[in-house]
Amino acid sequence: MNRRDFLKTTAMGLVTAGVAASPLLGACAGKPKKGRSGKLNLTFEPYDLKLIHPFTVAVNTRTHTPDVQVQLEYDGVIGYGEASMPPYLGETQESVCKFLGSLDLGQFADPFRMDEILEYVDSAAPDNRAAKASVDIALHDLTGKLLGQPWYKIWGLSPEKAPDTSFTIGIDTADVVRKKVEETSPYNVIKVKMGLDNDKELVEIIRSVTDKPLCVDANQGWKDKEKALEMIEWLSERNTLFVEQPLPKEMIDETAWIRERSPLPIMADEFLQRLPDVRRAEGVYDGINIKLMKSTGLREAYKMAVLAKALGMKLMIGCMTETSCAITAAAQLAPMMDWADLDGNLLISNDRFDGARIVDGQVTLPDRPGIGVGPV
Repeated sequence: MNRRDFLKTTAMGLVTAGVAASPLLGACAGKPKKGRSGKLNLTFEPYDLKLIHPFTVAVNTRTHTPDVQVQLEYDGVIGYGEASMPPYLGETQESVCKFLGSLDLGQFADPFRMDEILEYVDSAAPDNRAAKASVDIALHDLTGKLLGQPWYKIWGLSPEKAPDTSFTIGIDTADVVRKKVEETSPYNVIKVKMGLDNDKELVEIIRSVTDKPLCVDANQGWKDKEKALEMIEWLSERNTLFVEQPLPKEMIDETAWIRERSPLPIMADEFLQRLPDVRRAEGVYDGINIKLMKSTGLREAYKMAVLAKALGMKLMIGCMTETSCAITAAAQLAPMMDWADLDGNLLISNDRFDGARIVDGQVTLPDRPGIGVGPV
């Protein structure tokens, strides 16, 4: 999938500002369109995202991911958001719904006062990062629709600069891995989950089928720095682009030791959550993987990207298990990135969303027209 098609199929809609630096936002802040005098109305509902294959990483296996769908309405215009909650985030459908239910967004009559609204959301309770991200995404979708522009255009970003997105392959048996490799045919880059004893075998199976570039995510699965470095050197000879989170996030000195010797870039994932973590990653990692569900949404993700670039770090935009709503939001940041992992290939519908289909790596929900797709 080329860069233009990637952005066309996954990025025409949401993204962030919370960034006062945008000239268009500055002109519109505090000035809703003439005749609009409504208030923000937040609604939400939980549902489960089922997976095409059981998804195994170094630390767990799951067959579904809990999710909460969010709608933010203002004078008949609806912005969509979502909170997706893989186990390690520590959030549940119950905790997200409780947090969202505690918010009083009706106090805001102007959706363009984004900093004020999102600072209120962030201060409502600690943590709850995915819940906060769902409001952030919905607010950016809403304001993008009110402005009549996708956010990558408001930011002045060029779709042609967006990197190819990778397709993620979880740890599995040889036959299933070969089947998953076949599913990567529309993609130019493959991301491989590693961190167990059969890592080399997994890569050899993939290499017997394709020579596409690999991105490796160890998910903190390697514990010994010497063995981790040996594995990274082995991978560097097999068309690998980078290695993500090779050691547990607490092993900071050991990770810095690997980075100094590694022939491949070392990327932070579990180590990194929000903006303050970017400076902590400097000198330990070569780059960072930004995810909306961990960073509280697009407003902070953009700030993280700007800071990391200023520090000379590599950038990657990633996703959890998400629908096209959050994936489309994250894809607006793609032109700022060196790599993207926004495949969305893991999902299938459940009974409530019968008829959902996967198109170019994103999930389309038939009874949610326009979900995750702001104005083109």
